[in-house]
Amino acid sequence: MGTLYVVGTPIGNLGDMTYRAVETLRKVDFICAEDTRVTMKLLNYFNIKKPVIAYHEHNEDSAGDGICERIAAGEDAAIVTDAGMPCISDPGERLVKRCHERNITVAVVPGPAACISALAVSGLDTSRFSFEGFLSVTKKQRLPHLAKAAKEENTLIFYEAPHKLTATLSDMLEYFGDRRISLCRELTKLHEEVIRTTISGAVEYYKENKPRGEYVLVIEGAQENSEDKPETIEEAMIQVKALVDKGMRGADACKSIAKTTGFSKSELYAKLLEEEQ
Repeated sequence: MGTLYVVGTPIGNLGDMTYRAVETLRKVDFICAEDTRVTMKLLNYFNIKKPVIAYHEHNEDSAGDGICERIAAGEDAAIVTDAGMPCISDPGERLVKRCHERNITVAVVPGPAACISALAVSGLDTSRFSFEGFLSVTKKQRLPHLAKAAKEENTLIFYEAPHKLTATLSDMLEYFGDRRISLCRELTKLHEEVIRTTISGAVEYYKENKPRGEYVLVIEGAQENSEDKPETIEEAMIQVKALVDKGMRGADACKSIAKTTGFSKSELYAKLLEEEQ
């Protein structure tokens, strides 16, 4: 039986590629890549000649079984993503799970990760942090995620695309309040930029400056006991109605607020129905 190697690749600067990563890609029988075009540029730079197959969110079921069968038959494989560590907000996570289910050995070849790199230069507390990944574009999932994250006292780390950044910052200002934030983009590249400001300052900045490149947002956690839980169901209902006014279904709003208060989803929902009559 072969081995699946999870290989970290540079998040921008090719000089960050490790010697072990290069050697691993040279010795495996084939390489699984998120975008074969991106990976071929990396392989050509290091003069690595290996078969590359596509493995991404659109073909993970069909491709995943074939990959596992080849490894089980004795071939070694590597999985890489376009930049950074595979399996972090990446479909490689599911391939690793498939391999474990089949008792296939999985080994890691560590490399750069955008979330940790951004945290290190953020100037915010690094002792405890919560990686939140990408926010959903659907309100049903996005708003409860923000509501729950707002209670976290750990430093928060989000990924965001440039075309969604301004809307995300506005939502964060509403749910988190005006906290310190570091916006990190193009890390390790020629135009690397880290903007340290407040969430409101970022909202104003990007009204005049178009976001460019992929972002890592590092945000100050909630202050301990900075927001008391509602003491009455009437106070809790104010929070429920605020989510409903933003387009969330009543049942989902009650479920979200129930997680951060002492009231159950059922009693909040009953109260909501009562007030709607």
